Amino acid sequence: MTPPIRKRALVTGGSGDLGGAICRQLAADGLHVIVHANANRARADAVVDAIGAAGSSAEATAFDVADGAATRAALDDLLTGGPIQVLVNNAGIHDDAAMAGMSELQWKRVIDVSLHGFFHVTQPLLLPMARTRWGRIVSVSSVAAVLGNRGQTNYAAAKSALHGASKSLAREMASRGITVNVIAPGVVAGDMAAESFTPEQIKQMVPAGRAGTPDEIAALVRFLCGDAAGYITGQVIGINGGMG
Repeated sequence: MTPPIRKRALVTGGSGDLGGAICRQLAADGLHVIVHANANRARADAVVDAIGAAGSSAEATAFDVADGAATRAALDDLLTGGPIQVLVNNAGIHDDAAMAGMSELQWKRVIDVSLHGFFHVTQPLLLPMARTRWGRIVSVSSVAAVLGNRGQTNYAAAKSALHGASKSLAREMASRGITVNVIAPGVVAGDMAAESFTPEQIKQMVPAGRAGTPDEIAALVRFLCGDAAGYITGQVIGINGGMG
């Protein structure tokens, strides 16, 4: 008996703490997951190895989402294997500073990765996805894009722009069976949170009194990428322990 053809999923920033959790959960649902990294290909390979050890299917890729030409070349190569029907735009960087002291490079690089990267990755996948008449696009934003955060005007600008872009894209793609949504996590346990906040600061900031786990955030992405979420589109969904 021929095994069923697996849908393919691309997770940008899939080598990080949250990205890795998303990759593992999508793979557990039977998707073939393409784990993306930028510079640290070894971390993506480690996620692929863990997925394979669990009996699921994955491969790694590496490119800079802020580089349009490099992204297009990588995606053209991936698309030779067929359409990518699930896309999670998780790539993003912080370069925090009060705006009065922020450099132009700090402003532009953060926006290049989160916002221009969204376009560079998403646009080439749309027509192949639309031809299948089924697709799921989820972009990872931040509570900072909803509430604002001191020292993160660049990050909040980039992430909040994803909200408007995704709402518009949802309207464009809905008739093709493609949903487009955004999740906006609060503080997520991992290296980035540990560098930014003490446990006491997290207790003061988050009504739930703790950081969310990568697996808790990934569970929402997993649901939005499944068949049961086919009528949810154009939404920005907070997952932040009650921050707002």
